[in-house]
Amino acid sequence: MKPGNRGCYRFYRDTLGLTPQFAAPDGPYAKFTCDDGTAGLALQERAQMARVLGEPAAAPDGYRSLIALRVDDLDASCKGLTGRGAVLAHGPAPMTDRMRVAHLKDPDGHLVELQEWLTPRSAG
Repeated sequence: MKPGNRGCYRFYRDTLGLTPQFAAPDGPYAKFTCDDGTAGLALQERAQMARVLGEPAAAPDGYRSLIALRVDDLDASCKGLTGRGAVLAHGPAPMTDRMRVAHLKDPDGHLVELQEWLTPRSAG
């Protein structure tokens, strides 16, 4: 999350519909939960984490992360998200014989993958 990036905060709150655990639209940290509360997503300002990890703060080339969210109905989810201003970069389309996906980017350029599982993995 870039410093003071209200757009990224609003994207996860308003467009994706995730619930902020506290109001922090200007960062440097924000945490969101999904509807059922079983998963969380944290956004951290790159410079702050670079200091903690002792790494350069410059933005990397290409993609370093993919946020994957499972949805029950990919087509309905995509329709709802585009209705709230999201722009699909890819899909909906088959990824494998068991999964369909769609991709979009948050305002900082991170990839978000929506996954609709068609068949569950077999046990064993």
